[in-house]
Amino acid sequence: MKIGILTGGGDCPGLNPVIRAVVRTALREGFQMIGIQNGWKGLVDNETKPLDLSAVSGILHRGGTILGTSRTNPYKDKALLDKVRANYRTLGLDALIAIGGEDTLGVAARLFQEGFKVVGVPKTIDNDLSGTDFTFGFDTAVNIAMEAIDRLHTTAESHRRIMVVEVMGRHAGWIALYSGLAGGADLILIPETPIKMEEVTAVIRKRLERGKNFSIIVVAEGAKFDGAEAVLGTKLDEFGHVRLGGIGEMLANKIEETTGFETRVTVLGHIQRGGSATAFDRVLGTRFGAKAVELVKNGQFGQMAALKGNEITAIPIEAGTGKLKTVDPAFYEMARKFFG
Repeated sequence: MKIGILTGGGDCPGLNPVIRAVVRTALREGFQMIGIQNGWKGLVDNETKPLDLSAVSGILHRGGTILGTSRTNPYKDKALLDKVRANYRTLGLDALIAIGGEDTLGVAARLFQEGFKVVGVPKTIDNDLSGTDFTFGFDTAVNIAMEAIDRLHTTAESHRRIMVVEVMGRHAGWIALYSGLAGGADLILIPETPIKMEEVTAVIRKRLERGKNFSIIVVAEGAKFDGAEAVLGTKLDEFGHVRLGGIGEMLANKIEETTGFETRVTVLGHIQRGGSATAFDRVLGTRFGAKAVELVKNGQFGQMAALKGNEITAIPIEAGTGKLKTVDPAFYEMARKFFG
């Protein structure tokens, strides 16, 4: 059996552990592994490389993906889609393992509906895919953000400043919520709940009354003022997404205007998804990779690996991508008790 594997969308800590687990598990079963380079673009351009034990040796601790990635959407252009279909057959693939988030797995689900044998592995640091308790990369991103918050506490207190920390999270505030709670942030702002400046200023003033002349505010990049996201330009990617950015700066300016307190912004950006994965993400990625090969072996196509409790299960790819997993309002209300 010949199995192809690709990684699509943004890079993410834990991708290489998944690739390593897929290859090592598949080779033990006597399968042949083909790496498709640069996501769906590699299947469009027929860019591949064989994957054996030597190819995945020493990659467990490495960030990024040895296969490369892209945000190519073959369903945006019939010519590209025809190449994907043709190259799948030209390569003689018996199955394809697609590792990615909502967009990458969305393409995988549509190909499965056309009759292609596809299995998915969920990947996103935003942790916003339904059907799985956690996605690999999330834990690493949270720990990086938490460490940044820890470090910003000292400079905020020394300079008596308001520090705004902008973290990733387009539609869901999981990174902001987890890192903010773990880092002791004084306010956490997420996409699911519109920003209310009266709440922001109330928290700052309440802390001042308690003798605290600094504050740490964590804001997700997708948080909104008056229902509008902060965007960088109007250009869309191939999946129709605008490039987010600037909510931290907008918030800091409004804080200074309304309170007069000196405010600084730190945008963590791609730092959150670069570098080596945490132990949790390495293990989760390894378990997902092994499960993906099991699904192929058992002919369970159109399925993706998922974490439920401490068990790795399988769910339809469409169930994981059909609806985003956003922060539970009850969870956010619990976090509010620690604001200020």
